[in-house]
Amino acid sequence: MADDTPKLDFSNDMSYGDYLALDTLLSAQRPLSDHHDEMLFIIQHQTSELWMRLMLHELTAARRQLMSDDLPPAFKMMARVSRIMEQLVRAWDVLATLTPSEYSQFRGMLGHSSGFQSHQYRMIEFILGAKHPNALKPFAHKPELHAPLLAEYQRASLYDEANRLLARRGFAIDAGVAERDFSGRHTLNASVEAAWLTVYRDPEQYWELYELAEELVDLEDSFRQWRFRHITTVERVIGFKRGTGGSSGVAYLKAVLEHELFPELWKLRTNL
Repeated sequence: MADDTPKLDFSNDMSYGDYLALDTLLSAQRPLSDHHDEMLFIIQHQTSELWMRLMLHELTAARRQLMSDDLPPAFKMMARVSRIMEQLVRAWDVLATLTPSEYSQFRGMLGHSSGFQSHQYRMIEFILGAKHPNALKPFAHKPELHAPLLAEYQRASLYDEANRLLARRGFAIDAGVAERDFSGRHTLNASVEAAWLTVYRDPEQYWELYELAEELVDLEDSFRQWRFRHITTVERVIGFKRGTGGSSGVAYLKAVLEHELFPELWKLRTNL
């Protein structure tokens, strides 16, 4: 009869904690005040950074798949990112239990630190095509962060690669779209809209491209919801105070929410 007793001696073997480097992970929560709720604030943002690391892992791989015209694996990766964003939306519900009175007890400990300075979040924005030169400036003092961010800023975004894929599949895409300077946002383009409109009018003929478009829309939809939940949580906790990083706070976040990442995929719904 097989012995089903769990292994108990890990003096010479890798344990669960070893594999996950839990000694390092769980020693990274170091509140600067003695206020009970600062631990919530730290863990909320640290876990978000862990999820963002996985998002970057998936998005960069998805882009590589588009570049090699291998779409099915990219669909799985993009769908996973959308589900991660749903997880992050729900995470704001936990932070929303922090009241204005509680947050004010340790907010001063943050100094000028802010989520605005998350290099992983900026990297995600750049991969999705949300690019602004000011986003690079908070990292100028750290070459190890600034260099990869600048490289991503100058690289074709996920949507840029989707539009280049349209050109490779025979659609008449303007050269100014497929071969542009990628250091900046993609703007609404008639040739891109016409191509995606053709795909949506005959999804059976262009099924892979149709599925790609819907994965992109799902991705942006999830991203908008993540950003919107951030806005409502910030307003609930600090109202319309300026952000610790110097931004206008809620007003800044609302302005950012208005920017569309994949404009043709939204506009075609009216014209279809």
